[in-house]
Amino acid sequence: MRIGEVAERVGVTTRTIRYYEERGLLGHGARSKGAHRVYTEADVLRLRELIRLRDLLGLSLEELVELAEAEESRAELRDRWESASDDERARIVEVAIPLVRRQLELVTGRQETLAAFAGELEAKLARLEQRRRELGG
Repeated sequence: MRIGEVAERVGVTTRTIRYYEERGLLGHGARSKGAHRVYTEADVLRLRELIRLRDLLGLSLEELVELAEAEESRAELRDRWESASDDERARIVEVAIPLVRRQLELVTGRQETLAAFAGELEAKLARLEQRRRELGG
């Protein structure tokens, strides 16, 4: 697929796709010098996942890069798991723990931010409802 087709399928601009490529979030579409970028279905799936995470978690681009890099590292570890010895599996687990821990920190940080915002809105709503009662409404 060419970049315009991918952008349309995912619902982003071609500039977003190029920017994600520049930041290392999306592999560069296969192309020779001067030719159009060509993307695979795997590229589309990856881009959809990145957009979903960005929108769902409200991550900054740096945080999105960090989350994606941790996920890629974990995928590499998963690929090694089946053929690994018990000693190697123990090393894989030790490497995976801080990766998942950092991903969890990013997610819980967003949860805390959202919870704080929800608390502010609940307090505002309570004050408004109190004023309505005071005004006889």
